[in-house]
Amino acid sequence: MIRLFHVSDVHFGAEDQAALDWFAGLVHAEQPHAVIVTGDLTMRARRHEFEAAAKWLEGLGRPVTVEVGNHDLPYFNLWARFVTPYKRYQALERMIERPLDISGVSIVPLKTTARFQLRLNWSKGYVSNRAMDDALAAVAAVPAGNLVFVACHHPLVEAGTRSSGSTRRGPQTLNALVKAGAHAVLTGHVHDPFEIDHSTPAGTIRLIGAGTLSERVRESRPSFNEIRVADRDFEAVVRVMV
Repeated sequence: MIRLFHVSDVHFGAEDQAALDWFAGLVHAEQPHAVIVTGDLTMRARRHEFEAAAKWLEGLGRPVTVEVGNHDLPYFNLWARFVTPYKRYQALERMIERPLDISGVSIVPLKTTARFQLRLNWSKGYVSNRAMDDALAAVAAVPAGNLVFVACHHPLVEAGTRSSGSTRRGPQTLNALVKAGAHAVLTGHVHDPFEIDHSTPAGTIRLIGAGTLSERVRESRPSFNEIRVADRDFEAVVRVMV
């Protein structure tokens, strides 16, 4: 059985240290095949927050892939946001949007953040043409027979959680991903876990959302998802800190 730990919204700068230690302890004890982080490593994209996040991720000692969240774009420095938004990621560069292939499971990145949007709330999701094309090309390159899990920050459609992703072009993206052969989409952003089967014109896809390991909890306590894969079947088990 393949076991993947799916974690999101760690928010260094507003992190829950007890939750981080709990998660790291489980990683070291149980040795999952990989750790998937679906965005918002930091609170305000400050350099020291990225450095702390990089140190924590490297300390896990497992293969890691990280998606960019809206909190990971510079918040106060507009020049940095528009011109060099990812400069502070240098310590994490090899983990960012890193595709993974693990014993019949392929993890494909999809960018859902935007430096600018034509709406007041830039924290919400947006899938550009380029982001969709890159993800579809990555899905097409997956070895035949693999399960395909797409990892991104924002839920592509609403999942009934208190917080909203409000992702523009999300439904179209889901339909295209199903056509291309994706089996599930792993997300964060809303700080509460969920798992639903979502129907599109092209077929059904599983949507799996992770909670948070930060102090910014919503309806749920700090948690992450353990995704268990056996042959072609998979399920997400929510692991909650008690």
